[in-house]
Amino acid sequence: MSTSPGVFDFLKKERIVAGKDFNRWLVPPASIAIHLCIGSVYAWSIFNPALIKQVGVVASSADDWSLSSVVWIFSTAIVFLGLAAALGGKWLEEVGPRMVGVLAAFCWGGGFLIGSLGIAYHQLWLVYLGYGVIGGCGLGLAYVSPVSTLLRWFPDRRGMATGMAIMGFGGGAMIGAPLKTWLLSMFYQAPEYLGKVADVSLITEGGRRFAEVAGNKVEVVVASVADMAKVPVPGPEGVYVVGTGDTGAASVFITLGVVYFIVMIIASFSYRVPAKGWQPSGWVAPSVNESLKKMISTNDVHIDQALKTSQFWRLWIMLCLNVTAGIGVIGVAKTMMAEIFGSTLPHIVDASFAATYVLMISVFNMVGRFFWATTSDSIGRKNTYHCFFLLGMLLYVSIPFVATQVSIEPAVMWLVLFYGATMIIFTMYGGGFATIPAYLADMFGTLHVGGIHGRLLTAWSTAGVLGPFAITYLRQLSVDNAIADLSQKVDPAVFLQTFGSGIDQLNALVAAKTVTISKLMEIAPAGTVDPTSSLYNTTMYAMAALLVIAFVANKGLKHVDDAHHVDNTHPELVSAK
Repeated sequence: MSTSPGVFDFLKKERIVAGKDFNRWLVPPASIAIHLCIGSVYAWSIFNPALIKQVGVVASSADDWSLSSVVWIFSTAIVFLGLAAALGGKWLEEVGPRMVGVLAAFCWGGGFLIGSLGIAYHQLWLVYLGYGVIGGCGLGLAYVSPVSTLLRWFPDRRGMATGMAIMGFGGGAMIGAPLKTWLLSMFYQAPEYLGKVADVSLITEGGRRFAEVAGNKVEVVVASVADMAKVPVPGPEGVYVVGTGDTGAASVFITLGVVYFIVMIIASFSYRVPAKGWQPSGWVAPSVNESLKKMISTNDVHIDQALKTSQFWRLWIMLCLNVTAGIGVIGVAKTMMAEIFGSTLPHIVDASFAATYVLMISVFNMVGRFFWATTSDSIGRKNTYHCFFLLGMLLYVSIPFVATQVSIEPAVMWLVLFYGATMIIFTMYGGGFATIPAYLADMFGTLHVGGIHGRLLTAWSTAGVLGPFAITYLRQLSVDNAIADLSQKVDPAVFLQTFGSGIDQLNALVAAKTVTISKLMEIAPAGTVDPTSSLYNTTMYAMAALLVIAFVANKGLKHVDDAHHVDNTHPELVSAK
C-alpha cells in the first residue's frame, strides 16, 4: 500500500512524534474513543428485528429480508475488518496511527450513510456494500491503529495497554445498544391498522395474506400480541397494511454515521507516537530468565518472517476458533435470548429485557478485555488462554442443559444460570482479543507487531463467516424440523382455518413467513412442548468442540526459533531497532 500524497503529510507519523515531556496517558483516551465507535458493531443484533420487518414493520412480510440474510451483513463487516487490518497493518507502520485513523473515520461513517440508502430503498446489496464492505474496512483500520502505538508507549504493561484500547471495542455496544434502541423508537412510525383479525376479511394467495380495503385488495400482515410487544412503540394486535409505516432503521443509520465520523476524526488527531529510543522513566527491561519464564522474547521477528513460523499459525487457529465460538452468538444474542426464554418466561424476557441483555454482553465483553489482558501480565499469556478454552468448553456445554430444563420446568433459576454462563463466555471472548496483541509482542517482539497483528486478524475474518454460518445453519435445521413436527400435531381443520391453506401448502406458508413456530404453538394441542428453547443446542456442542482444538494449539506453543529473528533474517534492520 503506497503512502499518501504530500497534501496529507501533516497526518504522517513523523509529524506526530511526542515531545520528551509528553504524558503517555493522554494516548489511551483517543484509542478508547475510536474503539467505542467501531465497537457498536457488537450491537448489530439490535437492528435485526427492524431489518427483517422493514416492509411489514410490525411483523415480517413475504418481501422482507430473512434473519439469515441480515445476519450475514454483520459477518461481512467482520470479514472486511480482518482483510483491512491485514493489508493496513504494514501501512500503519509506515504512515502512523493518525492517517490510518482518519481514513477509518471516513470508511466507518460513510459506510453507515450508504447502508441507510440500502434500507430506505430496500436494496440489501447496498447495506452489504456500505455497512459490510466499506464500514468493515473502517473497522479493521480503526482496530489496528492504536495497538502498536500503545505497545510502544507501555512496554512495561503490554497486556494492560492493549486491554485499555480493545476494551473500548468491547464496550462499544454498551453505548451503542441503548442509543440504537432509543433512536429506533424515536424514528419508528406504525403502519396503517385495519382492525382485529375477526373484523377483517382475509384472503390467502401463494402464502401471502390480503385484505379488502375500499374495494381494493392490499397485502397485509397479521400481528399477534407477542409481535406487538416486540416493536419499539407497542400497539393493538390485528391486521396491518404492508408497505406503510417505518421501522426507523434508515434514519438511525444516518444519525450514527455522522456522530461516529465526528468522534473518530477528533480522536485521530489526538494520536502521538513516542520518539525513537524512548522508554518509561525508571523502567528496567525484564531479565532473560524472567522473559523465558513468561515466554517473552527479547528479539524481534520481521513481519514477513512471522508467517513462516508455526507459532503464528497456532495463534491464528486459537484466535479463529475462540472467535468462531463467540461471534455467532453475539450476532444473534438478542434473538437467541428471546427464542430460548421468550415463550417459557414471557413475563420476564420481553423486548426491554432482551435489549438489556445485549447491553450486558457489551459490559462483560468490555470488562473481560481489561481484566484478562491485565491478568495476563501476571500469569502469562499462555496460561490465560488455557483458562479461556477449558472454562469455555464447560460453559458452552451447560447452555443446552439449561435450555432443555427451562422447556420442561420454566423457572427463573435457569434464566439466571444461562445469563451467568453467557456473560462469563463473553468476558473470555473479549479477553482473547485484548490479550492476543501482547501475546504477539511476546512471541515476535515489537518491531512489526502492528503489522503482524493485522495479518493475524484474518482469523477474525474467517471466524466472521464460520460463526454466523454455523449458528444460522444449525438453527434453521432445528426450526425446519420443529415446524414439521408441530404441523403433524395440529388439527388439519384448525390449521386451514388459521392460515387459509391446508398443511399440504406448508412449505409455501413457511417461505412466506405466514407459518412460524410461535403461530403453530398457538393452535397446538394442550401440553405440547414449545421447541423454541432448544433451537441452539446443537450449535453450543459444536462450539465446545472447537475450543478443544484451540486448547491443543495453545498447549504446543513455545519460543520462536532463533533462525527467524531479525538478526539472522534481516540484519539490515538491527541498527534501526
